[in-house]
Amino acid sequence: MLWVMSETNPRVVILCGGQGTRLKEETEFRPKPMVEVGGRPLLWHIMKLHAFQGFSDFVLALGFKGHVIRDFFLNYRSQTSDLTIEYGSGDQQDRISLHSGSDIEGWQVTLADTGELTNTGGRINRLRPYLEDSTFLMTYGDGVADIDIQALLAHHRRCGRIATVTGLRPHSRFGVLEQDDNGGAVRFREKPRLDSWISGGFFVLEPRVFDYLDDQCVFEQEPLRRLAEDGELAVYNHSGFWKSIDTYREYLEINRMWDGGERPWALWERQ
Repeated sequence: MLWVMSETNPRVVILCGGQGTRLKEETEFRPKPMVEVGGRPLLWHIMKLHAFQGFSDFVLALGFKGHVIRDFFLNYRSQTSDLTIEYGSGDQQDRISLHSGSDIEGWQVTLADTGELTNTGGRINRLRPYLEDSTFLMTYGDGVADIDIQALLAHHRRCGRIATVTGLRPHSRFGVLEQDDNGGAVRFREKPRLDSWISGGFFVLEPRVFDYLDDQCVFEQEPLRRLAEDGELAVYNHSGFWKSIDTYREYLEINRMWDGGERPWALWERQ
């Protein structure tokens, strides 16, 4: 299915400033969103997921090694397209001709420095000049899902609250044993889906959310608690695929999935 862009589609905020300390093998020289999956940065996958569904106006909150992300987008066409360079002589300038289209055509990308050590809520708060006039989406630069973003947005509008968070039930990292009273195993389940719901990191936010933020806050702590207490936090449940890449093990796993053709988040490949 191909989603159609509409004039009412909100901007997409992606938090890209974390240091990725648990992924040091890959983040020593680049920020975590620039870790590659299938030859493209994880950030590209997240943006592609949104753009395919009609959300292609992005605001990237940069921090740790933000220059790497700036360079990536400033040089994207020359680095990803076939090109011919005609070298000039004397006073003539070199001429560069690009021969292929871009897989990010139609995207608008705002790159905003939100500070190297700023917390998540502070990063969002520092983007206020770009966001204070309308609804916006927000997610993190380290997770992918096969989420229906149009459905998420529609749910948010039906609920009429300041914020909507995507809820999901993750799979356990370990197998689960169920035992009887005599110490025997009666059932073994390999990495079952847990009963508890967690935040999946895909949000819809209204400008009134800035009343809950300041430059020092952690969005996932006091702001979300206050929003819930005030009855201003809705939940959109997602039962499909979701994966956060927080460790080197998870980085290797998602690349094995991509190389093996298991790419449930790559909705753009299904058209």
